[in-house]
Amino acid sequence: MTDRDDRPRKGRGAIGVIGGSGLYEMAGLEGVTSVNVDTPFGGPSDALITGTLDGVPMVFLPRHGRGHRIPPSHLNARANIFAMKKLGVSSIISVSAVGSMREEIRPGDIVVVDQFFDRTKGRPGSFFGEGMVVHVLFADPVCSVLSECLFDSGVEAGARMHNGGTYLVIEGPQFSTRAESRIYRQWGVDVIGMTNLPEARLAREAEICYATLALATDYDCWHEAEEDVSVEAVLEVLRNNVERAREIVRSAVRKIPQQRDCSCSRALENAIITDPACIPASVKEDLDLLVGKYIGSEGEG
Repeated sequence: MTDRDDRPRKGRGAIGVIGGSGLYEMAGLEGVTSVNVDTPFGGPSDALITGTLDGVPMVFLPRHGRGHRIPPSHLNARANIFAMKKLGVSSIISVSAVGSMREEIRPGDIVVVDQFFDRTKGRPGSFFGEGMVVHVLFADPVCSVLSECLFDSGVEAGARMHNGGTYLVIEGPQFSTRAESRIYRQWGVDVIGMTNLPEARLAREAEICYATLALATDYDCWHEAEEDVSVEAVLEVLRNNVERAREIVRSAVRKIPQQRDCSCSRALENAIITDPACIPASVKEDLDLLVGKYIGSEGEG
């Protein structure tokens, strides 16, 4: 991917992590505070945890809420990403459990994916709707700079890493049928999960860098020599990988550049199609955090 150029660079904000609730329990996290955030799209999955890690501002959100209360189809991804933006997050590391669709990606391996294939149904996938038309570029759906930091950190941590791959996002909450799993393999996807879309789309609209640590927990149900996926097996592999994921996140935070020189930070620059004069005042007000610098705040005329 080529998303670097010579335009003026933008300073790095806080680093966000979306994943299991255990990921904010990191040694060295200082000034820990629980923050409830309101958004125009309702409440996020739970209170967000803020703090600093080695001097870097951090924001953590348990994707499914504490105690894993919210299924994938019911996640309020718009509120989750908007809340991150509101707290000054400029980069999001998404930590997700996935099934492997390739023999060489074994349970316990970690994939830093670079593509998504969407098989979800009806999830709100944009901050923009009636009153404002916005078309962001999404050919390369993750930030290559952030992904590189994650991959290098994983290698240093001794994890079995895979650089790049396609994450097939299904609706869930059920796992795949055997027929579906076999067909998905024919499509050439690498891992399968239920959560990273529309997260990645919304992060792009919010001009937040986004990358995924996909933790392979099983072989879905296509592998004839392995047991079919089960919740118990998934949780066991996840428990074993939590500490390593924390180690990778901590190392990656040190590697993320102080200045952003990727295209993520200006994704809306030429994407807003609607004439600002035609955008309702209420829409401008609700989305000022995202678009104010391009169309002016509500009330500026």
